[in-house]
Amino acid sequence: MKIEVLEKNDTNFRIVVKDADVPLMNALRRLALAEVPCMAIEEVVMIENSSILQDEIIAHRLGLTPLRTNLDTYNTPEECECQSEFGCQKCRVTLTLDAEAKDAARTVYSGEIVSENPEILPVSEKVPIVKLAKNQKLKLEAYARLGKGKIHAKWQPVSMCAYKYYPKITVPEGKCLGCQKCVDICPRRVFAIKDEKVEVKDLLSCTMCLDCIESCPQKPALLKIEWEKNQFVLNIESTGTLSPERVLQEATKLLAKQLNEFEEQIKAEQQ
Repeated sequence: MKIEVLEKNDTNFRIVVKDADVPLMNALRRLALAEVPCMAIEEVVMIENSSILQDEIIAHRLGLTPLRTNLDTYNTPEECECQSEFGCQKCRVTLTLDAEAKDAARTVYSGEIVSENPEILPVSEKVPIVKLAKNQKLKLEAYARLGKGKIHAKWQPVSMCAYKYYPKITVPEGKCLGCQKCVDICPRRVFAIKDEKVEVKDLLSCTMCLDCIESCPQKPALLKIEWEKNQFVLNIESTGTLSPERVLQEATKLLAKQLNEFEEQIKAEQQ
């Protein structure tokens, strides 16, 4: 297998994967969405809430606030040695929020959350939690744990994980008829006209919708849209809890672990 990085930043990771197949790509996609763990608030203890919002709504907003995650420091609750429903320092992080509107109404943001571990904090400080009117107060204690997306969406480390075939476009060698219909109809602006010829200016933007083929006045169409065999474009967009590269690394580790467990079960059945 060969990998080529197309785009990489703090939240987005786009690569070309060669010599792979659909089952492998789909397995990695599903593992990234459902099995790679990340931190999220699971329990909230309301000490004081005089705002207009009910405790449950505030707890729900806190749970969906992405938290930066350190997988090397914390264990999932089911794998932790404590095996306690209350958790311990190896599987639970305590966060507190104490906000008050004294002289005027104000909005409480995620940046006001205080964590016992400075590494486990909201990804963004600008997530609105609640709006307090004058003299209203919100004081709470929250507990975050590692979890998996298959249990609840708040534990999904990615906002998007998708793959597509690597497109392959063949354009006519001669001059175009001059109608430019294939250029105008393409929603992703893949084509352009240069010297009265059709050329591909952005190959990877092609979604293989075939609108260009259908719009061509010549039948059969002069354009040919295909895909490269066993070659894919994988795009991972992280919520910020984990880096997109780490999400992919953890997905591959989980796949290897599951395959080893499956192999051991087969051997056990054969014996």
